[in-house]
Amino acid sequence: MPESAAAGQRSLAQPGREPFGSRLAAAMAARGPLCVGIDPHPGLLADWGLNDDVAGLERFSLTVVEAVATLAAAVKPQVALYERHGSAGMAVLERTLAVASDAGVLSIADAKRGDIGSTMAAYADAWLRDGSALAADSVTLSPYLGFESLRPALDLAAESGRGVFVLALTSNPEGKSVQHVGGTESVARRIAEAAAEENRRYPGAMGSVGLVVGATIGRALVELGLDLDAVHGPILAPGLGAQGATPADLRATFGAAYPAVLGTSSRGILAAGPTIAGLRSATESTRDGLLEA
Repeated sequence: MPESAAAGQRSLAQPGREPFGSRLAAAMAARGPLCVGIDPHPGLLADWGLNDDVAGLERFSLTVVEAVATLAAAVKPQVALYERHGSAGMAVLERTLAVASDAGVLSIADAKRGDIGSTMAAYADAWLRDGSALAADSVTLSPYLGFESLRPALDLAAESGRGVFVLALTSNPEGKSVQHVGGTESVARRIAEAAAEENRRYPGAMGSVGLVVGATIGRALVELGLDLDAVHGPILAPGLGAQGATPADLRATFGAAYPAVLGTSSRGILAAGPTIAGLRSATESTRDGLLEA
């Protein structure tokens, strides 16, 4: 094991905070394995009767949190859709993360950050440091400058009791040109194996280093020889609902790793707004489907 990873084993979560993986496992057991994406696309704002501005952004985001906080294991704000509104939009994201925390639902900042050296350390500081206005329970990361380039975030997450979700096998067609290279020794497999190694630092059944694996990847896990059950971390699976994947598809795709899968639905649930009742009904239906699959 690299010296930096071994050193990280000596400093887990801050006193008083369980590691993210443990907290997520408890939330999934209590509320079901569902993550609700908060994706304030201009079209969805219009469908809700809201303007594509900061006021509409805030109304949309806080309504979703209010509706689903007691029903979902996590919420996942899509950071780019706040960035497009500039600093005022990022301030709405800060409030959304704070309200989610106050409501007791875990947050996943879907930022897909990835860089090297001091720049990666700065990204880690923004999303994972206690006291940061943007601190979430976890953040999505891109490993395509090398998995070890994520070291500042991996170590800070361990120290602060937060988590990361590393892009591994995405469902967009373009992803194959990088992630599938190597066949049974693919880039995606190496990422999964690196995540499994990182999760050795965590006690219990679920570590805090998760992977992002699309719900619509079909037989890619079999074709590439990926053993996600061996990762011992959560699997964030976007694509449930509007993108075409069903709970039965997730069960078939992930097999033995299904208990660690956090199915993610955004538009499929958000389209049921703007009423709290509509959002709650769609969330309950999606969650129940995952539990029954």
